[in-house]
Amino acid sequence: MLQTRFFLLLVLLRPLAANSQEENGIIRLWNRVFNDTTHTAKPKFIAYPVVAFTPETSWEFGASALYVYNPKRNLENRLSEISIFSFVTLKNQYGLYLDHAIYTDQNDYFLLGKFRVSQFPLLYHGVGIDTPEDPIARIDGFSITLRERVLRKIKENFYAGVELDLNHFSSAEVFEPSLDFIDPAGLSGFTNFGIGLGLVYDERYNVLNPREGLFAEGGFLHYSQDLVSDYNFTNYFLDVRYYHPTLKNQVLAGQLLINAADASSGSEVPFNQLSLMGGENLMRGYYLGRYRDRMLIASQLEYRFLPFPFSRRFGGTIFGGVGAISPNVDNLNLDKFRASGGLGLRFLLFPGKDIYTRFDVAATNEGVGYYLFIGEAF
Repeated sequence: MLQTRFFLLLVLLRPLAANSQEENGIIRLWNRVFNDTTHTAKPKFIAYPVVAFTPETSWEFGASALYVYNPKRNLENRLSEISIFSFVTLKNQYGLYLDHAIYTDQNDYFLLGKFRVSQFPLLYHGVGIDTPEDPIARIDGFSITLRERVLRKIKENFYAGVELDLNHFSSAEVFEPSLDFIDPAGLSGFTNFGIGLGLVYDERYNVLNPREGLFAEGGFLHYSQDLVSDYNFTNYFLDVRYYHPTLKNQVLAGQLLINAADASSGSEVPFNQLSLMGGENLMRGYYLGRYRDRMLIASQLEYRFLPFPFSRRFGGTIFGGVGAISPNVDNLNLDKFRASGGLGLRFLLFPGKDIYTRFDVAATNEGVGYYLFIGEAF
């Protein structure tokens, strides 16, 4: 399956000849946004329009913004980031995405989360690793997702706290179902609220572009009908990432992710709260949700040139990953693992903050995926 998503990033072009007041103003704006002529500790903000096209949405128009800062402008505090993206499509679909990784002064608290509101189609291939390459239906529904971690520093780099997760799905419509399509759990709509505990060990200074150190998060979320949930199950997760600097401005990065859902007796897990393989961050090249089941195990390696030795602003990456989904550990077989890999181009957007924008091209045995985002995949 060929995934095609084109993004148009509109930026100011620095004029070649200039002495007028207007042109000097453009130059100052260019330098303030893209050349970091201000103090390194000063917060940075960028906003830009986005135009995209996919077969599921037709033309998509939106806007994206990123705000990065060091709390109290103290460079000893870790870099925090808040990003927002909104869009509408010609098929009356829409979405609002908000992500954040926020540290407080002295890095005492760490708030990590995301918020999603969307009316958006998803291609559904069924549940399991042996599902057909072509989707068996397209499901269009309204969804709200809120995932938040509120973590307190226990000692240097080690955090513990509460994890919350809210999932709401409704107004589902099924288009072009095949003969293999069977209504999955949750299609008629649901609301699930999960609460749990999380432990995080985090040596990263820059969440958007880690160059060295270890990040590890483990914990669980429990969903219960006693807590306004429509389903009873527990989700366990482990996410380990390691960054090792090699040569100058070069980094070897690796990630291991394990996610498993254990349903209570007589209960199920909604189809869009199963473990999903694919997307812009892990197993790039596969559509997010191309494979889904109760358990996911996946890993990836990436070698980064940030920047290239011959350039001040341009860099690149080579990456590859393997992963599998299954109903449980006993059904994980080596012949069921899928692979993906590709190349990426990087542009140093904020030199003072060491933040790059990335364009990745990833290939699988089913097609090619294209991704344009600010910040590394992991």
